[in-house]
Amino acid sequence: MCRNIHTLYNFEPPATNEEIRDASLQYVRKISGYRKPSRANEAAFEHAVDAIAAASLRLLDQLETTAPPRVREHVHA
Repeated sequence: MCRNIHTLYNFEPPATNEEIRDASLQYVRKISGYRKPSRANEAAFEHAVDAIAAASLRLLDQLETTAPPRVREHVHA
């Protein structure tokens, strides 16, 4: 699953909130072992996804580089 998490920093156009959340979801799925959590674990699972997405967004906002942005094409299935 984690192979689906791609670098999101320093691209033009920049990563969207949806892409950041998707990467966070993949991360939580990988470390929890759940593709879809049970009802008993659903709140904890969603809280983790939200927290990781927020931390990722802060990280991407705070990183600095002198390199020009890389150009990428959005590929959505």
